[in-house]
Amino acid sequence: MTTPIHEFGDYAALYPFFRIIEEGLAGLVDEGHFFDLLAEDVIFDYVISVPGYPRRVVGRRAVAELYRGYGSNIVLRSADELAVHRDREASVTVLEYAVHGQAVQTGRTYDNRFVSVITIKDRKVTHWRDYLDPVAVFNAIGWPAR
Repeated sequence: MTTPIHEFGDYAALYPFFRIIEEGLAGLVDEGHFFDLLAEDVIFDYVISVPGYPRRVVGRRAVAELYRGYGSNIVLRSADELAVHRDREASVTVLEYAVHGQAVQTGRTYDNRFVSVITIKDRKVTHWRDYLDPVAVFNAIGWPAR
């Protein structure tokens, strides 16, 4: 049984992301909020990301804690361009999607594309490999100092 995560208000900046993932995985996982789709021992690998972001996060609660502070950096307003590719034999689903929002500190527009490779077992996400465009992040929040 999945342990509930109660303070979903802490994640308001990510609602468009949550909705597009829930849509892309509909029928493959149990219904519910994004965090309800994850196995307790889920593994998230951030394959292409930005400096300072963890490369691997293990556990549903650890993912929730990582995402809790998202709104202090970027607030999403929409997500679209969903493409879903499924390999039912391997229990793998690939989601391609775009998110759109604004960086909090700079006020700049944030537009990014993602590819998420998701493994599902017993109607829960057990492994997530994420690829994003780090240049889009830097264009929104600023480039790291050298």
